[in-house]
Amino acid sequence: MGVEKSLFGTMKDGTDIYAYTITNKNGMAAVVMTYGAILKNLYVPDKKGKKDDVVLGFDKLYRYYRNTDCFGSTVGPICNRTEKGEMVVGKKVYQLDINDRKKNNLHTHLVEGLHHRVWDAKEGKNAVTFSLVKKDGEMGHPGTIKVSVTYTLTDKNELKLTYHAESNKNTLMNMTNHSYFNLSGVKSDSIEKHKLTLYASKFTPVRKDAIPTGEIADVKGTPFDFTKAKVIGKEVNCFDNIQLKQARGYDHNWCIDGYNGKMKKCALVEDPKSGRSMEVSTDLPGVQFYAGNWIGDLIGKDGIRNCKRKGLALETQYYPNCAGKSDFECPIVGPGKPYDTETVYKFNW
Repeated sequence: MGVEKSLFGTMKDGTDIYAYTITNKNGMAAVVMTYGAILKNLYVPDKKGKKDDVVLGFDKLYRYYRNTDCFGSTVGPICNRTEKGEMVVGKKVYQLDINDRKKNNLHTHLVEGLHHRVWDAKEGKNAVTFSLVKKDGEMGHPGTIKVSVTYTLTDKNELKLTYHAESNKNTLMNMTNHSYFNLSGVKSDSIEKHKLTLYASKFTPVRKDAIPTGEIADVKGTPFDFTKAKVIGKEVNCFDNIQLKQARGYDHNWCIDGYNGKMKKCALVEDPKSGRSMEVSTDLPGVQFYAGNWIGDLIGKDGIRNCKRKGLALETQYYPNCAGKSDFECPIVGPGKPYDTETVYKFNW
């Protein structure tokens, strides 16, 4: 139990990238690294006691330099999509990078974003805290911001992600983690046989360009109803549904029932094959369930390809386009107004 530090690789400019392995008394281990504050590996026992890595990613540092799928990444300051890249703070509009479908912004910046920065690291008890400073105006995003994310692995088999940020001027924050989970292990083919429950009776439909329409719609009677456990593959390819057709499957935000700013259970993933399950809780209002519809055909861990539906993401967040011209809530962060949020992934087997 505890934390062990090791060298993962060295960048072209000579910067060493370190990996930190956090273990608990039950055989779980989380490996996180200074490049991108990325969750690189997550080893979880199955019902027979066999450990497997259950998050997609790469074995080599250089493969993370592009990482267009954001495997394991800490994403921010603004995750998900912003219409026309126009971030609205009070009455002022800031222009973010146009990097999605030639008209919108995705994840603030796909090259200079926080998931491509080298973070400072500090070890704690069964935890590692990564921190950095984003300068005012970088990526078009206002404010000199001190950001940190702490990964904690508990003996209750919880992987806790705790975010904190402070800014010297009013700005917006909406951070998330973009890990892709396959509870059968990264050598397994697909997550379509996993069962999913989402504790959310409403979701935010999107336009063809993946920007929310502004509607908050009922899931009842639609393929988006996961209020009771359902096999992901059952309706993921129901392309007579325009929402699924546009995204080639699930890639939408669900509105967590009973949101009040306190910790709520938002999702449960169950894998009958391995006996593993993952419960997700957060103090945020939304969770983006992405079924890996657009994962690139890339060599992943152990020489096995990462490909379509190989993993699923459950990105806790404020709703997509909350930083843009919408009525969705997005927290203002500034002097005396810090950003604090937490998401917990709890495993059973």
